Amino acid sequence: MRLEFAPLDGITKTVFRQVWRARFGGADRYFLPFISPTDQHIFTDKMRRELSAEPDELPALVPQIMTRRADDFLWAADVLAGMGFREVNLNLGCPSGTVTAKGKGSGLLLYPDELAAMLEEICRKSPLPVSVKTRLGYREPEEFPALLEIFNRCPVKSLIVHPRTRPEKYKGPIHTDAFALAAEQSRNPLCYNGEICTPEDAAEIQARFPSLDALMIGRGAVADPALFRKLRGGPAATREELQDFTAQLYQRYQDFYGAVEPSSKTEAASQRMKEVWFYLIHLFDDRKRYGSQMRRSRGSREYLRWQAAILQELPLRDHSEGPLA
Repeated sequence: MRLEFAPLDGITKTVFRQVWRARFGGADRYFLPFISPTDQHIFTDKMRRELSAEPDELPALVPQIMTRRADDFLWAADVLAGMGFREVNLNLGCPSGTVTAKGKGSGLLLYPDELAAMLEEICRKSPLPVSVKTRLGYREPEEFPALLEIFNRCPVKSLIVHPRTRPEKYKGPIHTDAFALAAEQSRNPLCYNGEICTPEDAAEIQARFPSLDALMIGRGAVADPALFRKLRGGPAATREELQDFTAQLYQRYQDFYGAVEPSSKTEAASQRMKEVWFYLIHLFDDRKRYGSQMRRSRGSREYLRWQAAILQELPLRDHSEGPLA
């Protein structure tokens, strides 16, 4: 069973990925947060920074493109191939209103004929293998059978399905019954994505859908950095590991932002760390005790004070350590 790290916009970018990978690891592949090519067919400096990678990372990295135009996708795929990437992913899952209003991300699911034509063209012409990350539909899970027919027409490398609709975003029940249709009828390798936070969650999905090619995990792996390691039979994160991880991550953020905006590097680094802690705080019992204070903290000094209090004073939850079968 292949294990893949889902893209989490604003968090799983270059700095986080490299620090997390060196400290914990366990993922086979890492999907990068989406890039949206411009009409001028250029990658901005910001896009290129987030596409930067060490040579040993490249085989495991999958850039994600969000567009509704085949020529924009194909241009970007050609540039990415020249950079050494080996696969490219089409984002049909992003539920953000600013994205879907443009017919991108899950917004493209509203236009099945347009989607079918675009997917056929990019699968036929792309210089890189194409995978697809999708939701069940824009409004209702009942849209999925027609979408699955479209996906089955094209030989994609992997069909990654998050079993929710666009309005549900990342909350509410997972529609595993609707996902079962993909498990039964998909002609492409299938990956499950959604609400995997423990080894037990992963084992339950694998037992229900034994034909799966892969599992994709995002928020669960930010909330528990050792989750992939645990899925392979390794230990849970210790308090000392978490202290070292957060210290190194904060320093790397300072280095990164120092090269981009030196005057505000500590503020930018602490703000990015608070976004990580929004998820990481769930590793601790009694998290409300300090979690709200950290969210409201201003400045790097105040942030560091609350981080130290969490790491030193809050009980670390006892997470199960069962391997993925």
